Amino acid sequence: MSYKILFILIIASFSLTAQSDRWQQRAEYTMEIDMDTEKHQYTGKQTLVYYNNSPDALKRVFYHLYYNAFQPGSMMDVRSRTIIDPDRRVGDRISKLKENEYGWHQVKSLTQDGAPLKYEVVGTILEVELAKPLAPGSKTTFQMDWLAQIPAQIRRTGRNNKEGIDYSMTQWYPKMCEYDYQGWHPNPYVGREFYGIWGDFDVKISIDKEYLIGGTGDLQNANQIGHGYETTTDVQRAPGDKLTWHFVGENIHDFAWAADPDYHHNTVKVPDGPWLHFLYQKNDKTEKGWAKLPEYIVPAWKSIEKKFGKYPYNQYTIIQGGDGGMEYPMATLITGHRNFGSLVGVSVHEIMHSWYQMLMGTNEALYAWMDEGFTVYGSNIIMAELFPKEDGADPQKGTYLRYLALAKAGEEEPLTLHADHFNTNAAYAVGAYAKGAVFLHQLSYVIGQDNLDKGLLKYYDEWHFKHPNINDFVRVMEKQSGIELDWYKEYFVHSTRTIDYSIQSVEAAKKKQTKVVLNRIGDFIMPIDLVVEYKDGSKELFNIPLRIMRGNKPQEDQRSKFTLLEDWPWTHPSYEFMIPRKQKDIVSIEIDPTHRMADINKENNIFEITE
Repeated sequence: MSYKILFILIIASFSLTAQSDRWQQRAEYTMEIDMDTEKHQYTGKQTLVYYNNSPDALKRVFYHLYYNAFQPGSMMDVRSRTIIDPDRRVGDRISKLKENEYGWHQVKSLTQDGAPLKYEVVGTILEVELAKPLAPGSKTTFQMDWLAQIPAQIRRTGRNNKEGIDYSMTQWYPKMCEYDYQGWHPNPYVGREFYGIWGDFDVKISIDKEYLIGGTGDLQNANQIGHGYETTTDVQRAPGDKLTWHFVGENIHDFAWAADPDYHHNTVKVPDGPWLHFLYQKNDKTEKGWAKLPEYIVPAWKSIEKKFGKYPYNQYTIIQGGDGGMEYPMATLITGHRNFGSLVGVSVHEIMHSWYQMLMGTNEALYAWMDEGFTVYGSNIIMAELFPKEDGADPQKGTYLRYLALAKAGEEEPLTLHADHFNTNAAYAVGAYAKGAVFLHQLSYVIGQDNLDKGLLKYYDEWHFKHPNINDFVRVMEKQSGIELDWYKEYFVHSTRTIDYSIQSVEAAKKKQTKVVLNRIGDFIMPIDLVVEYKDGSKELFNIPLRIMRGNKPQEDQRSKFTLLEDWPWTHPSYEFMIPRKQKDIVSIEIDPTHRMADINKENNIFEITE
């Protein structure tokens, strides 16, 4: 072999290694489901074409069998009964289920390219030994027959929810676990978040003809089905007692649906956007709110697309069902007996998940805050537009209060924990939802709101359909702002350190100047915005970057003078500078006038000059 060829092979090897963490597996599901609504069971047939785009030869695979969690003694059951603050929706309810209320998946047969496979059911995971290793760059076809019993509705999925919806069909099918640069993710279903493979779904559901179905995917046989889905008045019903609904969804990582014979179906078109479907039981608890809901969701949708990216699918369905609100590709299930503000709020929140999780596909079990927190941040903004407050209060204020309360109580846990492994539900919920939203809003304090807004659009453009992690997000923001942000990620995500800065002293100095001394009391480092109000009514904002940032945010408020000061080395607990005005010319000095910094003690952030 010549040295030239050897050199080319070495370079190619380095190139493949450098890009090895950006590959993605792919799955193509074809499923046929036959529902038995008397037994609350169904039979399923699944053909799964699985593409191994990893650099590894796979000798085994894993499937999720989520229904198996709804049996006494399951990990979800025991965890709910032993954690300090159990989810009130679960509590000890699983332990009290009768056998005909259990959930389960029974795999009847499983083959790989026609060859029978050895497998073992371990709780909510099916462990499968392959008949032959799956080489890198190759594909294989799995075929499975199974029988399932739909559990009594407790958490997200199940039958006969508290509002009377017959079937909330989520986490309902044997689902291949994800394999990525960190290996397999066969996490047992204990009650938290999900992670799935990008792929295509072709699903046929046969159910009693009086039922109406909505969910993921585009309905392929609307004229046969009717129920308000048809595009013409020429509706041809299938013979017999059942209808077969045929849905197709492309480039998604899950499939959910719901069914009820009493669903009312409304539709509306978002201008230059998708069709929106609304499925609910019309009664005195729902009729007024759900009829009015589209008037709010259409403008909300348009605003979301403008701020966070273009929705790529043809439809989205808001369905009454489940046990609260839960997001899925192209659909959400929400409880419907709500006041109107709550109905709009939960709808906007779940819709926002289409951007942060459904289109990003982040491993939300590991990065739940990148799913829930980013969603809270976005939905807070949209809700403030739909329901503006007269005082113009920051829409993120509530999330800061929740995070700060937990931090001050000393009960916070690092966001790097897997979602199932938090010691308390409170630490998980506040961390994922509130602290995750604070992460974004506080980032605007560090790099500037305009950079954050542009960065979020770039993040969407570069990473939707690609399973981004926190490093991918931070790099987008670094490139947008020109500021190094690794320190921010490490402090805020990897630790539970808290921010506390103070104005230690303000005193007259020589040459008609005023000396200001700042202290860092907390163990979380941050750049500082400090606004000085003068007696002549003018204001001046002094910006003190951290040296580790290697840059600074631009001026945000054009109404005030902006003065960039020397950067603050993180090793130094105090910092002093001179205001080029006499002390008697100053009315007040305040750290972080926009209150975007999550400082645990704001009382020491203000210094007022008295005569």
